[in-house]
Formats: sequence, C-alpha cells, structure tokens
Amino acid sequence: MKLERYKDFDWILIGAVFLLSFFGIIMVYSASYPLGIDLADDPAYFFKRQLIFFIVGTLLFFVVMHFPYRFYRKLTPFIITASIIMLVLVLLVGSEVNGAQRWLGVGAFRIQPSEIVKLGIVIYLAQVYSQKQQYINLFIKGVIPPLVVVVFIFTLIMLQPDLGTATAILLVTVIIVFLSGARFRHLAVLGGLSAVVVAWLAFQAPYRVQRLVAFRDPFEFAGDAGGYQLVQSYIAIAHGGITGTGLGQSVQKLHYLPEPHTDFILAVIAEELGMLGVGFLLICLLVIAVRGLMIGIRCKNTFGTLLALGIIFQMMSQAIFNGGAVTGLLPITGITLPFISYGGSSLLVSLVAAGILANISRENSKEKRLAEQEPAHYSKKPHQAKAHHL
Repeated sequence: MKLERYKDFDWILIGAVFLLSFFGIIMVYSASYPLGIDLADDPAYFFKRQLIFFIVGTLLFFVVMHFPYRFYRKLTPFIITASIIMLVLVLLVGSEVNGAQRWLGVGAFRIQPSEIVKLGIVIYLAQVYSQKQQYINLFIKGVIPPLVVVVFIFTLIMLQPDLGTATAILLVTVIIVFLSGARFRHLAVLGGLSAVVVAWLAFQAPYRVQRLVAFRDPFEFAGDAGGYQLVQSYIAIAHGGITGTGLGQSVQKLHYLPEPHTDFILAVIAEELGMLGVGFLLICLLVIAVRGLMIGIRCKNTFGTLLALGIIFQMMSQAIFNGGAVTGLLPITGITLPFISYGGSSLLVSLVAAGILANISRENSKEKRLAEQEPAHYSKKPHQAKAHHL
C-alpha cells in the first residue's frame, strides 16, 4: 500500500524541477562571485542567500505537494486580499533599489511581493472562472467581474513601477479566460486592450523607450544602458560557442555584463557551458512544460485544469521573455528565468507553484488508480458468489 502511494508522485516533474534548481544554484554562484567579492568581500555572498531560499522553497514544495489543491478554492479570498495588502505596503514602506520600489523587508532580508502575487492571481482566476462556466459566454456577467481585481493589481504593480511583471499578469489572465471557454470576440477585445495599454505604458518612461530602441539595434545604441547590456550578452553567447569556456570561466561576468546573476544569467550559462549547457536547461524546462500540460489536461476538475495550465503558462512565458531578452529576440523586461536566476522570491514561488502542480498530478494519479481498482473489486463478486453456490 505504501508503495502505491509513491507511485502517485510525478517523479519526472519532481526530478526536472530539482535538477533545474540545483543547476540554478551552481550557476548563481558562478555568475555572482565577482560581484560578491566587490559588495561583501565574500565570493559566496549571493550563493548563500539563494541557498537559504532554496532550502525553504524545498520544504514548502513538499508541504504543498501533500496539500490538496482543491482547498485553495476556500483560501482564494485570503490569497487575493493578502496579495493586495502586500502590494499596498510596498508602495507605503517598501525598499527602493535602482529607482524601483518593489521589495518588503528588514535589512538584508527582503521579499518581492509581486512574485508572490503572480501565483496568487493564477489561483484567483482559476477559482473564479471555474465557477462561471454556466455563463462564461456572457461578457458582462461572466468575463468582466474578475478583471476588475486584475486591473487593480496591475495598477498597483505599475506604480512600483514594474511593467514586466504587470505584462506577465495580463498575459496569464488572457490565457486563463481563453481556457475557461470565453468567446473569441471577447478574447480579441481583451487581448487588444491589453496590447494597447502595455504599448502606451512602454512609451511613458524614457528608460523603457531606450530599451525598445536598443532592442531594435543594440550596436547602434551600445552607449545606452539597454544596448550595452544586450551587446555584452551577444559577446558572452558568441564566446561560449558549442561547449563553452568552462564552469567559472566567464569573462563577461567580470563587470562587463550588468546583472549577470539575475536577468542575464542565461548569457553566463551560454558563455561557460555553451549551447550544450543551454540545451540542458531547455530540456528541463520542456519536460516541466510537457508534464504541466499533461497534468492540466488529465485533471477532471475545472479548477485544477485552469490552475495547472495557468501555472505552467506563467512559468514558460517567463522563460520565453527572459530568453528572448538575453538573445535580443524580445525587448528587455527584467523578468527572471524560473528556477535559475538569483532572487529568493522568484525561486520560492517557482518551487511552490511546482509543488501545486505535483499535488494536482498526484490527485489525478490517485483518482485513476482508484477508478481502475473499483471495477476489479466489483467484478470479483459474481465469481465469488458462483463458487460459493457450487
């Protein structure tokens, strides 16, 4: 019986998540030790902090993996209220770094509430739209009401300001509305409005315009921050080639490439481990994506399906935004690479989100196993009765 319980765990998903997380811990150390020496006279400064969050995140992963995902439906009001309170507190008493007020905390310990809110909004939307299935085709009654909360949260995040995270929330909102079964014309209206709002906001701040211009031609604008960062990323990728220069041997992280351990850690991976290292990372992400999609599709509960697919889309869209920025295929947004980039809040939320996926998978497997055992149980009864009669 105990062995059957272990069979319910999605070991492929769990293995990919922790393989990627271990890989991220190693690369954070490699990418950050020059900066650690400069800032704290400790090459392992960022590594130690990330390791603490990884340990806490691992504990939370296994707790969440055993926590029935259906219970989040009852917790949704608390989750969304706590999300709004945290975002308001950020604006009132949050810490400011590089011109952005996005963190809460005391001293060296800080969390980024917007990372937590990204998961909270997925839970909220999955819950609300799973209850609106009977009138999801009605734009005013079915689609619009939950979006009032989304718009409010979007506004709070933009006040920090953080257009990257706000855009990610809009994207996952449109996807969950689509998966809920909303009409195409309603989706077109939402998608169009979201695109217009994001484009308008992108041109309201000079540094965002600078990033967009640099994205178009980074070498022409290499003197600007966005162009310079992207050019250094190109150099790192070209330097790494197929096999890389070797773990710890990156040149670009030696104060040439800004944010080598956070937004642009993928460039350091490409330089040190080459396309082979990048390929390993992409395979792990692909495994997580495929498992997540399968978990969502196989779930017989609408809430579970929307929750699983919302989580996996959010993770993969972050990976696409980050990879696109590092390679110059998309504008720089400041979005982290899940499980890899330095950032305690990002790592914690990624592990908790993966734990929720693991729980949904476990429940799916348990339901399937019980369904298979039930017919076998009933099929024995006629034979047993007949043998007794003879």
